[in-house]
Amino acid sequence: MKIVIVGSCSQDYFTISDKFPKKGETIIGSDFTTSLGGKGSNQAVASAKLGADVTFLGCVGKDDIGEKIINNMSSYAINTNYIQKTDEFPSGIATIIVAEGDNIIVIVKGANNAVTVEYVKKNLKVIEDADMVVLQLEIPLETVEYVTNICFEKGISVMLNPAPAIALKKETIEKATYITPNETELEIVFNDNMKNVLAKYPNKVIMTNGSQGVYYHNGKEIINVPSYKVDVVDTTGAGDSFNGALAYSLLSGFELSKAIRFSNKAASKTVQDVGAQTAMPKLRELEKYDE
Repeated sequence: MKIVIVGSCSQDYFTISDKFPKKGETIIGSDFTTSLGGKGSNQAVASAKLGADVTFLGCVGKDDIGEKIINNMSSYAINTNYIQKTDEFPSGIATIIVAEGDNIIVIVKGANNAVTVEYVKKNLKVIEDADMVVLQLEIPLETVEYVTNICFEKGISVMLNPAPAIALKKETIEKATYITPNETELEIVFNDNMKNVLAKYPNKVIMTNGSQGVYYHNGKEIINVPSYKVDVVDTTGAGDSFNGALAYSLLSGFELSKAIRFSNKAASKTVQDVGAQTAMPKLRELEKYDE
């Protein structure tokens, strides 16, 4: 199974605290750590750790962070041959505060802005060889639209994770094979409520809702696939873990509800540790994982 991720990569800076600061407040944190992330990179690692053949298309700055990002993805056996180094922007970063079993995140896109249509055109052969292409919205929207159009014309499956959420063109929605918003993103992307959106796009829109599980419409009714009940340490990367696992399981031939259940399991393992990529499970860990 060949998965091509066209997306973002970054250095993540985590501050651990007992609570979130209020506006204008200074508080004392309990810990600080760094890791490598970005939605695209996270989803690539999630799929690769499960055993998928993953190629990453994205951009980094000509800086130490860029080198770390490439070396890190290579360590997970992800094909990084097509990552472009640019001197136009520094590598992307994200600042994350983890507190109260949740997180808040500020992203600076940096070199992710260099993932342009022109860059993708240079690497079309990679996309054309894919079984599935996975996209997010931390790269320019016109690139996402272009890749979706190309894949639709070539009959290649597209999974679009619309985060950070913005309204999407009807054409992009129609041409994507799967769209995976969370409950907040769904309302922004579609400007409608869950019931209407899921009914309008059966087996296409797969809405995650944290501890409430995942919702989709099977053509007859809305289905809720329950989440796993675990002790949550850090939700960073949970959605990316879900998306990476969903791409892997669908290409493995799982029926949709089973694929969602498998992906919920991967996400539930991820939230039991701090960080994203390092907390994502390998396939053998999920095979041993009790519900």
